[in-house]
Amino acid sequence: MPGYEVLGTEEKDLVLDVLSRGVLFRYEFPGERGGVYRVEEFEKAFALRTGARFALAVSSGTAALKVALAALGVGPGDEVITQGFTFVATWEAILDSGAAPVFAEIDDTLCMDPQDLERKITPRTRAIIPVHMLGSMANMEALMDVARRHSIPVVEDTAQACGGTLYGKALGTFGSCGTFSFDSVKTITTGEGGMVLTDDRELYVRASEYHDHGHDHNPDLPRGLEGRRFFGMNHRMMELQGALGLAQLGKLDEILKRQRANKKLLKDCLSGIEGVTFRRIPDPEGDTATFLSFFLPSEAQARSFNQVLQREGSAAVYFFENTWHYYRKWEHLLEKKTPFKSGWPFQGRPEGMRLEFQPEALPASDELMRRMLVIPINNFMDDRIPKLRSAIHRAAAEM
Repeated sequence: MPGYEVLGTEEKDLVLDVLSRGVLFRYEFPGERGGVYRVEEFEKAFALRTGARFALAVSSGTAALKVALAALGVGPGDEVITQGFTFVATWEAILDSGAAPVFAEIDDTLCMDPQDLERKITPRTRAIIPVHMLGSMANMEALMDVARRHSIPVVEDTAQACGGTLYGKALGTFGSCGTFSFDSVKTITTGEGGMVLTDDRELYVRASEYHDHGHDHNPDLPRGLEGRRFFGMNHRMMELQGALGLAQLGKLDEILKRQRANKKLLKDCLSGIEGVTFRRIPDPEGDTATFLSFFLPSEAQARSFNQVLQREGSAAVYFFENTWHYYRKWEHLLEKKTPFKSGWPFQGRPEGMRLEFQPEALPASDELMRRMLVIPINNFMDDRIPKLRSAIHRAAAEM
């Protein structure tokens, strides 16, 4: 994912402007900063881009998830359903909130299976976190139908799909909250950073307070003398990141245009190979094209195909064995590894609430993941695409 590829004079100029004012903190010091608040500008621009009423910039995509869950009041004794194919931050944020992660299967969208979601709901379920995985959208219409029937709020993890849409509506704006990541390899980057979107004013206010040590941001009182409804943490974004975000957001359309063109070239190359199929994308027009995911008929064929790609210097990602993104390989979750002597968050749960995770718990996901290969898509691939296409043809010939 290519935000880092397009860092240029626009980012440099805005960062230098922040440094020239001498204020890196997002709040206070109106005189010294000349009334310029870059994080606030980034929030407003991001909200305008997505059509959300409110946007809150935070320090990371992980922080965005934690802040969203806190704003919803999710905590100990609660369960949060997410999917078994995601980045570890999704379930780490759930555990850190004190809640218990419950994992649903993925379907051929590579995102949460609405039918399995409904099977996993219990009286303890307090939130649902579908993940728009590998740049494309979950089946939000079906997922939201389930959530509405059970009156459960949805937090969309949109870390890997910034700029994506579903039938013209921005990803991250379907649920109660949407979260984004702007880390160093995301579609747009601020180095580290994230965003929380919501249309609910009270959720926004709670999120804003929680992300800033509980400050209620009363404009009539000096900072530090305001009231606090509850404690919070420090998940603030600083002005340098806000400046980077503004510059990167201005490039998002061009980033997506290049990605889509490069993905099409490689997908066309794979489309003629017998036995190769592709993930289902509910709305191809809204795909951010950050990854090209495809399936072989069997695990053996997928591994063999990738061995040829690797031999040719163009290996795909085999997520079935990836320790960062797939449930079966999360040994720190499966083995309940924690830094705390008490065993929290795996121990000390309410009566009748046990955190037990088995590697074989998601057989439908396993069946898909065993057969899937993924090619990351970047903006500038003129040198790589001919090599990738040659490797694909060689792998096809040896199937």
